[in-house]
Amino acid sequence: MTGAAAGVRTQEQVRQRNLSEVLRCVHKEGAVSRAVLSRRMGLNRSTIMDLTGELIAAGLVREGVPTGQGRAGRPSIVVMPEQEKVYGLAFDVAVDRLLAARVGLGGRVLDRRAAVRTRAGVDLEDVVGVLAAFGRELVAGADGLCVGVGASYCGLIKRADGTVRYGPHLGWEDQAFGPELAAGLGLGLPVEVGNEAHLGAVAEHVRGAGRDVDNLIYLHGDVGVGGGIIVGGKLLDGDAGYGCELGHMLVNPFEGRPCLCGSRGCLEAEVGEEALLDYAGRSNGLIGRDGIRAVVALAAAGDARARDALDRVGDWLGVGVVNLINLFNPALVVFGGMLSDVYPAAAARVRARIDAHVLPVSRERVRLAVTALGEDTTLAGAAELAFAGLLDNPLHTLAALR
Repeated sequence: MTGAAAGVRTQEQVRQRNLSEVLRCVHKEGAVSRAVLSRRMGLNRSTIMDLTGELIAAGLVREGVPTGQGRAGRPSIVVMPEQEKVYGLAFDVAVDRLLAARVGLGGRVLDRRAAVRTRAGVDLEDVVGVLAAFGRELVAGADGLCVGVGASYCGLIKRADGTVRYGPHLGWEDQAFGPELAAGLGLGLPVEVGNEAHLGAVAEHVRGAGRDVDNLIYLHGDVGVGGGIIVGGKLLDGDAGYGCELGHMLVNPFEGRPCLCGSRGCLEAEVGEEALLDYAGRSNGLIGRDGIRAVVALAAAGDARARDALDRVGDWLGVGVVNLINLFNPALVVFGGMLSDVYPAAAARVRARIDAHVLPVSRERVRLAVTALGEDTTLAGAAELAFAGLLDNPLHTLAALR
């Protein structure tokens, strides 16, 4: 390759990276001015105008004049995602529920479906049947272009092909979830599958409680406990994608509760649904999120056994959080899923452990918070997975779809 040809290729690569960065910023912010894009990217306004012009021509963004302009002078043009015309499908498979949504570029949920999932063992065929039907309905009701499909699952995921390697609570092992769902949808698109807590961490970082935080830990409670860690703005997922199984961190090595992984004293065994309901004397009552909220409500009303249960679970949760803060020095720890109900009721115990055992230099700035995305955290993470290819290379991805 000649020097001139190499230079042209390098220029094209730079242009593609810049297009990606502009679209990523617009997707995250929802609306951002050309002036802000220019400052963030270190490019002049003429170059930004050219880049946004290409994205407009591709049908990915649009421009407008901001409303409520309070300063004198000509307002900077605002760039917005074409969220009604460009969308992804997002699916969330939890132990007790199935969610499907059509999510516009920019992160807004445009349409959604939900169903109850029963705890009936290996149910791949049923799960795929329900979700595929939801997905086809969502696409049939849309006029825009589906650019990707993402799914969240409560287990260990082989990201290369969307296989659920291990989902302990309903016995899934080496289940071809991604390929089966892709076939059921019939869209000609692969289904990208991720671990629910990993995707929850991404969602909280992109558009949740950790929007401006590059180092955070997300703890997600379903029946068990999962975790996701963002370091330097990137997901830490290990060599094969199975990293950050925070729920299987050992917190109680002496007479710990049995865990479904075969060990004892894991974080999820000590703070998960079964432990809390057992301690509260509610093992034969409500289960799932309703059961957790019932215990929290009883404790708030003065029930001594429920209060003791939350204190015990909070103490072990505190041990786990202490270890994570000392290891990773995060700026933020976010609690999602059922832990968003448990943590506020057990915060005093968690904080007491932090005060007693976290290195002073690590605890002086760390914040603890519940998810800002509510029950849609993992669904929002699945949507980010659906948009990943488009955001990485906008024009190439569109060319392959059209």
